[in-house]
Amino acid sequence: RIRKTIWKKKGYWVALKAFSLAKSLSTGNSKSFFVQQIQTLE
Repeated sequence: RIRKTIWKKKGYWVALKAFSLAKSLSTGNSKSFFVQQIQTLE
């Protein structure tokens, strides 16, 4: 049960990240966004 919740959260974050990355790619600043994401995760 707990594991399922973690997987759900992970899937949500992956989807959110993919959506944000696609959005940043369309605006053309994916590199700065990617660095920002890594810093946020750490």
